Amino acid sequence: MPRVKRGVTAHARHKKVLKLTKGHRATKHSLFRRAHESMLKALSYAYAHRRERKGDMRRLWITRINAGARLAGLSYSQLMHGLKLAGVTVDRKILAELAYANAPDFNQLVATAKGALGTT
Repeated sequence: MPRVKRGVTAHARHKKVLKLTKGHRATKHSLFRRAHESMLKALSYAYAHRRERKGDMRRLWITRINAGARLAGLSYSQLMHGLKLAGVTVDRKILAELAYANAPDFNQLVATAKGALGTT
């Protein structure tokens, strides 16, 4: 079995890690061992926060829908219940966009929800 020298492979791996940690503070971007720890943490945070962002966006959408619904005389929960009873299947992202940018169309949906709830 021939002898394998690993200097080139290790150097390439170290360069890859150091490139990923560019912009980190102190020795975390220049010393391999510290950089490797920093890279693992950073990638872990990035993965978790990509998922967390989905919840953040949903909270924003609900806040916008609630604000629009209250201007029209309903609470968020009443609006969503009324839309469900009316058979309207519009997701929160689209409802929030309507409440934020297109009030007349949003008010039509609110009227539909009120009609399904039996209130005027």
